[in-house]
Amino acid sequence: MKLLENYILRRTTQMFLVALLPVLAIIWTIQVLQRINLVTDTGQSMGSFMALATMILPTLIPVVLPFALVIGITQIFTTMNNDSELAIIDAAGSPRSIMYRPVLILAAILSALSFTITNFIEPPARSSARQMVAAAYADLLSSVIEEKTFRTIQDGLYVQIAQRQGRILKGLFVADRRDPNFDLIYYAKEGMIDESGTSLTMRDGEVQQKTPDGKVSIVKFLSYAFDLSTMSEKQDSEPSLSPGDASLGFLLSPDENNASYKRSPEAFRSELHKRLSDWMFAFSFALISLVIAADARSHREARLHPMVAALVTAFMLRWLGFYVTNQIKQSAAFIPLVYAVPGLSGGAAAFILLTGRKPKMPRIIADAMGRLRRLFSSRMAKSSGSGNA
Repeated sequence: MKLLENYILRRTTQMFLVALLPVLAIIWTIQVLQRINLVTDTGQSMGSFMALATMILPTLIPVVLPFALVIGITQIFTTMNNDSELAIIDAAGSPRSIMYRPVLILAAILSALSFTITNFIEPPARSSARQMVAAAYADLLSSVIEEKTFRTIQDGLYVQIAQRQGRILKGLFVADRRDPNFDLIYYAKEGMIDESGTSLTMRDGEVQQKTPDGKVSIVKFLSYAFDLSTMSEKQDSEPSLSPGDASLGFLLSPDENNASYKRSPEAFRSELHKRLSDWMFAFSFALISLVIAADARSHREARLHPMVAALVTAFMLRWLGFYVTNQIKQSAAFIPLVYAVPGLSGGAAAFILLTGRKPKMPRIIADAMGRLRRLFSSRMAKSSGSGNA
């Protein structure tokens, strides 16, 4: 590469990372906080929690990456235009390819990275995260409940114990408010959970039943079995294989006998074409950003900030891509459109770059922006004049 190409590549990469990392950190933090109940409800260690949090990253990077690239490209070329660097490059007679090549190399690398993450890293990470959550809740009562601490097992079901000895729980207190018709409170000297985790047997205790009108009845018992099967069924009810967890090989050649595939083959079809097309957006957005920002322009020219124009265009195309992908579940006729959205938009941008055309803002928008700028300037001048007076 030439010196100028290295300069553009280095600055664009730096700005891309500056845009990517903070946004990724914010979204990742929000996703992690939504799963903090893994620690509070199941008593998992912070190590397990951080492992789960790390598995979320592969699902976020391919979504954020194209927009960070747009920000990086438009910001660098806008800065170069403001510093008259683009005008100097044009005056020196340098070909436009000197500016385009480093950006397209970066876009190609990021597109390959996006394809790799989406198809080979994200599916096993999602599957591992699901298995970790399921394992954390599988033996919740016998292994997680801490002594002398209230635990929420389900919405409306609370447990406290005085002492735990393996599966034997001493000084057992259970409050069950899941039924709106009455509340149940159990006291027992000890209890034991069976190995299947579906039943809690309490011994030597009493149960209080309180109705909404305030009536209380108390029954003493020597032995009482408390059903936990609803919690086990909740874990087992999840599909064995979701489209997002399936490998690329499975999506390309699905097992017709797979129960999950039989339930929703169209969802697997949609997931396949989503994975095969998502990587195209990074390269397409790079071409669009070059069309909008990589051109020497006068500071007096009325136009949207290149970053705003590029991001609005990128968001519209990405939304259209999501919409078309979801429509595949309804009809296979939408499959070509999944590839047409990034392909045609990128192709149109490439055509503009190759022919040297300059995209122009519609006259109505340009006139409106000019009026707003003049109005803003006049008000600023009046405000400055009144302040000096």
